[in-house]
Amino acid sequence: MKIVEPLVPPGAGTDPCVSIEPSVLYFGTPVVLLSTENPDASVNLAPISSAWALGQVIVLGLGPDGQTAHNLTARPELVINIAAPGQWQAVERLAPLTGRHPVPPTKHDGCRFEKDKFGAAGLTSRPSHTVRPPRVDGCPLQLEARAECIRRDASGEFLIVEAHVRKVHADPRIVLPGTDHIDPAAWSPLIYNFRHYFGLGPELGHSYRSATPRDRMAGEPGSGGDGHR
Repeated sequence: MKIVEPLVPPGAGTDPCVSIEPSVLYFGTPVVLLSTENPDASVNLAPISSAWALGQVIVLGLGPDGQTAHNLTARPELVINIAAPGQWQAVERLAPLTGRHPVPPTKHDGCRFEKDKFGAAGLTSRPSHTVRPPRVDGCPLQLEARAECIRRDASGEFLIVEAHVRKVHADPRIVLPGTDHIDPAAWSPLIYNFRHYFGLGPELGHSYRSATPRDRMAGEPGSGGDGHR
């Protein structure tokens, strides 16, 4: 991963930045696959890239016209499956598909209806423990959750979903043995960065707030962090 250094020293008189108007602001967030239950008890599977954690709550950003939004409004259980870099092609196979029929006019050109999202993506399901929708087999992290609050954002164009996590499933290869900690050195989520797919680069350091056992024992200097990290 290339590190971009400041163009000029801090405090210099010339502004090193340029003003731009990007068409999207996907500056790098993990890709998650949301599994939800359709009205006929079948399963919808949808990729999104607007998800972040606040304690045990995962906040999701959704389009209001997709099948996921309709499902969660009526049936709030879901699984938040966090994809691995090697799954990017399966994610991309899902990207032009929708579970809505007919296809809503707000969907992008080329979007088509697909009933069997798992089959179309080449993915398999695994039963959940606490919710009805299944997990996505092969995703290193699978979070069973319930949507407790769904509301419009300030612009009215999107839905903001607060999903409370009930149970976490993790690939044992990314868990520090004998602990409940994810090993950051072993875990690499699929990142959607300005509509391109990436994994993580080598570790640069860790926050002073890290609770990972190997960090505490190593006594390495940490990087600063803000209040929620």
